[in-house]
Amino acid sequence: MANVNPPSPPMFRDPWAKREAWRKHPVFSKRAMLGSMFPGFGVAVVAFTAYVVYDNLVGNASESSKHH
Repeated sequence: MANVNPPSPPMFRDPWAKREAWRKHPVFSKRAMLGSMFPGFGVAVVAFTAYVVYDNLVGNASESSKHH
């Protein structure tokens, strides 16, 4: 009995592989696209949250001093 291996499929090179490589780059992933859809949104949320917290702390202190 001879060791018979099945013939390997022919290897074809894609001539357009280099030109299509950009599609698989991480910059063009769905997560990156969604993250850049609203630039500055994260900074705005943090700034608004800090403003609300500051306003509640200072506002409560000034209101309590007015009533007493």
